Amino acid sequence: MQITWLGHATFQFRLPSGEVFLMDAWTEGNPSYPKDHRFDRLDAILITHGHFDHIHDAVPLAQRFSCPVVGIYELCHWAESKGVKDTRPMNKGGTQQVGPVAVTMTHAVHSCGILDEGKIVYGGEACGYVLRFADGRGLYFAGDTNVFSDMQLIQQLYHPELAFLPIGDLYTMSPREAALACSLLKPNKVVPMHFGTFPPLAGRPQQLELLIQDLKETRVWPLEIGKTVEW
Repeated sequence: MQITWLGHATFQFRLPSGEVFLMDAWTEGNPSYPKDHRFDRLDAILITHGHFDHIHDAVPLAQRFSCPVVGIYELCHWAESKGVKDTRPMNKGGTQQVGPVAVTMTHAVHSCGILDEGKIVYGGEACGYVLRFADGRGLYFAGDTNVFSDMQLIQQLYHPELAFLPIGDLYTMSPREAALACSLLKPNKVVPMHFGTFPPLAGRPQQLELLIQDLKETRVWPLEIGKTVEW
C-alpha cells in the first residue's frame, strides 16, 4: 500500500488493487498541503470528526469523484444535507466493508461540533478507525484524541501493526500521552500526525522517539509531507 501524508491529519492510501482512500479531507486552506498534489481518483473518504481541519473538503471531493463518505451517523446525515449522494454511516464498534477494506469504527476522546454557516451543529462523536486489508494487515487511524485506557482493547481486538497518532498537543495529545498510547497499542510502527501545522501544535516526532525508546517492538515512522512511502 502507498501512503502519502498531505499535511496535518490528511492522508491518502492507495491500495495495491488501485483504490484510493482519503482520511480526514482538508486540502483547501491547509497550509501544509503539498500544492503539487493532484487526486486522480477517490474511492472513499473517511472522516473521524466534524472539525474544519478534518472535514473541510469532504463534500466537494465526494461530489467530484462520486465516492462514499464514511463517518459516524450524525456526521453522515449532515453530509447528505450538503449534497453528498453516497454516505456510509456507522457507529463505534461497528464494521462495514468499504471496497476491499473492512472498516471498524473505534472510540476517540475529542469533541465533534461542525461549524456550519457560523453556527456549531451537532456532529455526533469523534472516532477513530481500524482498517483491515485484504492481506490481513491492520491499520489504526486514531483521529484527534487523547490517550485512553481502552486503547488496550483496540490492541486486543484488532492487533494493528501500524498506528497513526496525533502528537501536536493543545487540541490533541502530546508526545507524552502518545508514548503511553504506543505502550497500550503495541504497533510495529507509529506515524505521528496533527503537529507543526500551526505554532501551538508543538509536539515533534523526535520527542516521541525518545519517550518510547524502551518499547522494543515499536518504532516511530516520521513521514515527509507529499512524499509517498510504501507499507
